[in-house]
Amino acid sequence: MYTFRSHIRYSECDEHGLLSLESLIDYLQDCSTFQSEHLGIGLDHMRENHIAWFISAWQIWIDRLPRFAEPIAISTWSTGVKRTSAGRNFTIVDGEGKSCVRADSLWFVYDTEAKRPIRIPDSEHVYDEGDAPLDLPPTQRKLPVEGPYREASPIVVTEQHLDTNGHVNNAQYIRMAASALDVPVDVRVLRVQYKLMALLGDTIIPRLHDTDGGVTVDLASPDGTTYAVVSLSDK
Repeated sequence: MYTFRSHIRYSECDEHGLLSLESLIDYLQDCSTFQSEHLGIGLDHMRENHIAWFISAWQIWIDRLPRFAEPIAISTWSTGVKRTSAGRNFTIVDGEGKSCVRADSLWFVYDTEAKRPIRIPDSEHVYDEGDAPLDLPPTQRKLPVEGPYREASPIVVTEQHLDTNGHVNNAQYIRMAASALDVPVDVRVLRVQYKLMALLGDTIIPRLHDTDGGVTVDLASPDGTTYAVVSLSDK
């Protein structure tokens, strides 16, 4: 398990002074990348070996969102590395060690030269230290997108949306989905499925589908191809 500590910054807060969903995802991503650097297989290692870890799905359970200036500890650990996929858990706890966030995620390794997923290299099995997984339901690899929808304003991908791999950062999809909501949702469970990499200049159209307890946002191209599906629910 790898852990780092922080305080909630003003720039990470929503309009209520609570950790925003986008910043929550940033903390989880930062924790996993910090662990990679700590183990000596971080960004430089990945560039030299033309590989990248990409996430395919999230499930994030929010027990409560920490407030501005509140101390927190973010932890992550592998729940198993297989031939072509890997699992990773995350937690965020407050200064008293009480749970704020619990999360599970599914990952794969991508060859940035061949432009395709590959078998996970032996070097990456160092993450698998045998830590027990969280008691969470299985993470859904495919989220249902059903029924009528309404469209929010289109979003054109700019440089600010991109990460070091040149495509839209994972957290940006959550920001796009949350910003598109026309009815507030007290988000307690956040699920995400990533399907296609959005690149600079692409247009993303949020399509909102009402669900029992929330909204599912299909972040789609103008021709209907899905980049990511984001489910925001209050239960």
